[in-house]
Amino acid sequence: MASSSSRASKPPMKATGALLVHDIRPPSRWSAVRLRDLWSYRELLFFLALRDVKVRYKQAFIGVGWAVVQPVFMMIVFWVFLSKLAHVSSEGLPYTVFAFAGLIPWLFFANGVGAASDVLVANSNLISKVYFPRLIMPMASVLSWLPDVAISLVVLIGVMALYGIAPSATVLALPVFVLLVLVSALAVSIWLSALNVAYRDIHYAAPFFIQVGLFLTPVTYPASLIHSPKLRVLFALNPMAGAVEGFRWAVLGRGAAPWLPALESLLVAGALLISGLLYFRRAEQFFADVI
Repeated sequence: MASSSSRASKPPMKATGALLVHDIRPPSRWSAVRLRDLWSYRELLFFLALRDVKVRYKQAFIGVGWAVVQPVFMMIVFWVFLSKLAHVSSEGLPYTVFAFAGLIPWLFFANGVGAASDVLVANSNLISKVYFPRLIMPMASVLSWLPDVAISLVVLIGVMALYGIAPSATVLALPVFVLLVLVSALAVSIWLSALNVAYRDIHYAAPFFIQVGLFLTPVTYPASLIHSPKLRVLFALNPMAGAVEGFRWAVLGRGAAPWLPALESLLVAGALLISGLLYFRRAEQFFADVI
């Protein structure tokens, strides 16, 4: 019999007297990702994401208010140290608005990846006893942070109103860049969650690299500050660079549309996602034995 962590291929049925016998076979190590399985378990994906949202805020003193407190306090800190003391450019925008617009997609990415990197190990009992597509777990961890994005966007619109800034027509492109942020977060999360099963160092390394990533992404400074061609090439390898630029442009409507950086981010995120899915599928059959 196959390990409980592996997904049986669609079993042929054989009649044995009055009984139907299912032949269960494990998938090959490089078998394709079964998107149809994910669709079949879409309700489980929804309820796992909803569970994560409820657990996160259930016994918190201010509840979902943390979705507002976190970006607001970070915005204030960056405003004091980067705008007032270091005089970092905000491209003619109030720095609080500029930083807030960059923090929303970044915090979604950072929180989603941080939660998803540990999700398989944290749910080891469930994985070793019940079958479902394991890919659902990191996906649910990332998707559970989407409500925070919606709440933070409402607060950002309020902050923009204080400065007399109204959303422009570019806001119609916002779903495109939200999707790009989501793809980037899923790509990194799938890789880290699978690697964390075999190498528990990921538990300690992931928060460190997320912190470093904040300074390698144009969240608190404009991408125009990077003039070196070599640095810009390295900058383009960060899938969140173009995603954050595009998100900020769509919300604030200032400057030229960053379609080229967004395309670079899409290519990098797409490559990470495809390779992550293949690696996850290869390692999935050993999860229950290793975890």
